[in-house]
Amino acid sequence: MDASDRASLPALTFITCGSVDDGKSTLIGRLLHERGLILDDQASALARDSKRHGTVGEEIDYALLVDGLEAEREQGITIDVAWRYFSTPRRAFVVADTPGHEQYTRNMATGASNADFAVLLVDARKGLLTQTRRHAYIVSLLGVRHVALAVNKIDLVDFDEATYRRIVADFAAFAAPLGFASVTPVPISARFGDNVAARSARLAWHDGPTLLEVLEAADASPAPDGVAFRLPVQWVNRPHLDFRGYCGTVAAGDVAVGDEVAVAASGKTSRVASILVADREAKRATAGDAVTLTLADEIDVARGDVLADPKDRPQVADQFAAHLIWMDERPLLPGRAYWLKCGARALPATVTDLKHRVDVNTLDRHAAKTLALNEIGVVNVSTAQPLAFDAYARNRATGAFVLIDRETDATAAAGLIDFPLRRATNVHRQALAVTREARAAAKRQKPAVLWFTGLSGAGKSTIANLVETKLSARGAHTILLDGDNVRHGLNRDLGFTDADRVENVRRVAEVSRLMTDAGLIVLCSFISPFRAERALARETAAPGEFVEIHVEAPLDVVIGRDPKGLYRKALKGEIKNFTGIDQPYEPPADPELALDTTAADAEALADRVIALLEERGHIERL
Repeated sequence: MDASDRASLPALTFITCGSVDDGKSTLIGRLLHERGLILDDQASALARDSKRHGTVGEEIDYALLVDGLEAEREQGITIDVAWRYFSTPRRAFVVADTPGHEQYTRNMATGASNADFAVLLVDARKGLLTQTRRHAYIVSLLGVRHVALAVNKIDLVDFDEATYRRIVADFAAFAAPLGFASVTPVPISARFGDNVAARSARLAWHDGPTLLEVLEAADASPAPDGVAFRLPVQWVNRPHLDFRGYCGTVAAGDVAVGDEVAVAASGKTSRVASILVADREAKRATAGDAVTLTLADEIDVARGDVLADPKDRPQVADQFAAHLIWMDERPLLPGRAYWLKCGARALPATVTDLKHRVDVNTLDRHAAKTLALNEIGVVNVSTAQPLAFDAYARNRATGAFVLIDRETDATAAAGLIDFPLRRATNVHRQALAVTREARAAAKRQKPAVLWFTGLSGAGKSTIANLVETKLSARGAHTILLDGDNVRHGLNRDLGFTDADRVENVRRVAEVSRLMTDAGLIVLCSFISPFRAERALARETAAPGEFVEIHVEAPLDVVIGRDPKGLYRKALKGEIKNFTGIDQPYEPPADPELALDTTAADAEALADRVIALLEERGHIERL
């Protein structure tokens, strides 16, 4: 086949995936060997490494070609995504060797998000495992439409056709709801090369293609989506007063000079004045091109905005449904604030509802309150401001997002947007004749939220009660929200799991904001063990009105006090999820006040709170 024939098929980006030790790295190494792509010095190094790290005795261990990290070689597993490039006379390939170990599922999802095709390996001795099913489900979620089911290590079951047929039937039954456009099964031995690039006499009963033939003929075209032009703006280039360019990679469709474009969020429109691709002017740009556009009009466009075809705009909403692949050791807590990053846009977001968790073995839906590491669920998400997006099924680039833990900056989840959630059209914010400023002025005070946090028994309620008593004596208008009292009414439906504690704080923060709108000084006495939720409470309050007060006492001191006998019960195991015993407390990093109840009495500490309120102008000095 000549070069023109080879150019007729697009390069194929594919991943190898499946459970740990199913032979993914060995398969890629074997493909490189079969194509003669291992240079002499690489072959010599591979021979040396095989003696040191190999798992196949005296033979060459081809997995070591792609397991490049020392930890991978020592443990015999893939950790990172390894990208390799090779070609045949028919086609060029980009292959991602993704890890099978459950701990590194996030790396597998990263590889799948960039792939057109998946080779799912199954150990013929073990059949379909939980991780096999999880990987199959993830590649289907991430839009991979074509799969090769490579039943590997067929040599270890004596090339038995019945074993192969049983695995193929099991996968067909499992994958039927996943909607793959094609699934091509192939029996192989990656270690010995049977049916990898050449037909094997030991597999004469197999009348289908070899794995390489499947790859050479694979359909790499994306699913038809009909999405018009999309350009997420990554940077506004303003080198001087006479130039303003909007930089980014075209995520869908195409655009030409003179085309009308719209800012998705605002609806403002203009026409494309010029297109720069690299350092050259172009008449047109298509999906995948990194471009700089200039517009004919001065309209407001910022980083994170999406330029789009005005006749086919993306959805713009602050709530949407999505599939979520949870990637953090710490579980998902609905109501907790995370950073959401979609394209070039980053903004605060919360998972408002976990609709169900998906059992990756059966694809059944189960009720759940949280998601643990590597679990997949369907959720509702709320963002702090409206976001422009398409459904992931229509466009990967504008329909994918990640959630980032605000405390650790770790990627907590990968998300795939399903559809926007519309609020009832008859619900609007009501303009009020009396403003919060007027209410506060009538009370001759500045509203505040005093958030007392600390371990049970540290003295929060005692000090908060004293502060309110002192404020009341001065004629201040206050309300005290105590953790125990709130759980008898507003939050009586909540327990003490991490997820319930997050929701407990979220509700109290919302109530506190309403009360400060009424001009009150609100005192909140809650253990509130998590920094993330206290940060959410701060953001819920009006600027400058949140005061975090850490009431401190060592654990052994509060256990000794134990005013309600709770520590005694928790230490006996009679109370579960008790902060300080079997649930952690995250002390504030930078509170406005730190009150050590072992260093001063409650009266003196309450006076410090009053002094701070005077200093900040919430109440008048006496």
